[in-house]
Amino acid sequence: MKALAEEERKCGFTTLPRFLQYGQDVKKNRERVRGLLEELKAEGKTVAGYGAPAKGNTLLNYCGIGTDLLPYTVDKSPLKVGKYTPGMHIPVLPVETLLERQPDFVLILAWNFAGEIMAQQQEYRNRGGKFIVPIPDPLIC
Repeated sequence: MKALAEEERKCGFTTLPRFLQYGQDVKKNRERVRGLLEELKAEGKTVAGYGAPAKGNTLLNYCGIGTDLLPYTVDKSPLKVGKYTPGMHIPVLPVETLLERQPDFVLILAWNFAGEIMAQQQEYRNRGGKFIVPIPDPLIC
């Protein structure tokens, strides 16, 4: 814990200017994520989500990403399948839906597991699907 606190201090996270900059960085990322999804939609591309974790729902709500940009997300947990994401009310479907519907892009809402998710979904990728990792900056993989 002390090492983490020291690292935060070294990076300036104990100063007001750094917090203000962090807020601006978060706003810019919101614009980039939402802009990318809007651009893909305008191009006629289909996008689905992967996962329904708390952090992903925070992203969806903060960015105002609803079913107009993300018609559904998929999850491995049977406790989440058949439900809706909090706030944006995006349906949570089984993971198998990715191969059944083959969206052009999948927005990974559990970005801390992006590598594992992409490896598990290699068949989706083999069929031409691409992934979007939204944090720390939107990246198409």
